[in-house]
Amino acid sequence: MTSIFKTFMLATTVAAAPMMLATTASAEGEKYILVSHAPDSDSWWNTIKNGIALAGEQMNVEVEYRNPPTGDLADMARIIEQAAASGPNGIITTLSDYDVLSGPIKAAVDSGVDVIIMNSGTPDQAREVGALMYVGQPEYDAGHAAGMRAKADGVGSFLCVNHYISSPSSTERCQGFADGLGVDLGDQMIDSGQDPAEIKNRVLAYLNTNPETDAILTLGPTSADPTLLALDENGMAGDIYFGTFDLGEEIVKGLKSGVINWGIDQQPFLQAYLPVVVLTNYHRYGVLPGNNINSGPGFVTKDGLEKVEEFAGEYR
Repeated sequence: MTSIFKTFMLATTVAAAPMMLATTASAEGEKYILVSHAPDSDSWWNTIKNGIALAGEQMNVEVEYRNPPTGDLADMARIIEQAAASGPNGIITTLSDYDVLSGPIKAAVDSGVDVIIMNSGTPDQAREVGALMYVGQPEYDAGHAAGMRAKADGVGSFLCVNHYISSPSSTERCQGFADGLGVDLGDQMIDSGQDPAEIKNRVLAYLNTNPETDAILTLGPTSADPTLLALDENGMAGDIYFGTFDLGEEIVKGLKSGVINWGIDQQPFLQAYLPVVVLTNYHRYGVLPGNNINSGPGFVTKDGLEKVEEFAGEYR
């Protein structure tokens, strides 16, 4: 890890504040702000922070990461308003709830700030708010692809452990999975919350009540890691079909051991890195890709894990 990343990661570890800053000297004076919906507790977003930091360094522009510390979307809306008011060249933002966030994003665009939507939301929603493009993984489509894969593997029922149920994009993952299987979602999705101990207990309770459940779907390390502990405790590790969105250190271990069948890699590094590159080249040279960029989904299994294992939680 280079010195800039060591400094950056130390800062994000010791400072639980709504703004986390990673800057580089900018010969051209460009400044780009990435606003996410993620709470400080969600370590998956460290890869996003690394992506924007590296892009800032390589493109020689100033970059900044901001987020609501608790994941409150009303707080995020205010952060977008504040970011736009600070006069950046561009804003890169998630669109995890269109109803809450579309207004501030449209206002930013109307004020003359170029916007790229990343990670959550859809290409259609990005167009509706006036963004230049969308960079990310269509969540429903990813869930649907996962459901079709699981159906081909003989899965008929499942538990979706939703640790961020207030974000519609999370529910889209579960709904897509159900539709891919050809079953109703119903009560197969639980609101697990984000406390690891509570997630573990709720997974154990569901499986105790529904012992014939064929599969588990988790939506990232926040829900996957405690679910792994739950399966170790109840003896189902390796015996129940297990798929997850996103990657992380414990998920990679689960893939390697065969406890997790597959992980869906949406390549978060690219979701942060590419918008900075696109915006910088757009502002310097007037060039812009002619379409949106899908960073995922890609299925990761225990085969070919070398690069993923090496960079999990950092660039993957």
